[in-house]
Amino acid sequence: MKKAVRIPVVLLAALGLLFAVAATAALAAEEAPGGPGPAAGKQYKQMYDPKTVETVSGEVVQVNRIPHRRGRGTGVHLILKTDKEEIPVHLGPSWYLDKLEVKIDRNDKVEVKGSRVTFKGKPVLIAAEVKKGGALLTLRDENGVAAWRRR
Repeated sequence: MKKAVRIPVVLLAALGLLFAVAATAALAAEEAPGGPGPAAGKQYKQMYDPKTVETVSGEVVQVNRIPHRRGRGTGVHLILKTDKEEIPVHLGPSWYLDKLEVKIDRNDKVEVKGSRVTFKGKPVLIAAEVKKGGALLTLRDENGVAAWRRR
């Protein structure tokens, strides 16, 4: 009887391992090489609030690549100087922004439409759109779903 019990236990363990591997592969397939992974996009989507969307204009004083907390890829953030404040602006993963034709650099004059939220105790904008001259970068839809997440 002991041998009959071992076979289902081993079979269940093997199936569990198979499902774990399949789930990991499915998550890996969602992200681009070097990208920060699905968790980062999900975090910002949960923070993005359509009720707090505003548009600000100013000059880019810094462009930073911030390492993802898990060490996989970087996010691109700006410091935007407006007439009223300097505010951090979270754009998106560098692997996605690097593919776009329009680049945002220090001293650029831009207009940012995004959701003003509190991140780590400080106000930030999670950018949905960035206008630079005649160019428009659409980074998120009206609900905060990132362009790099849509296929």
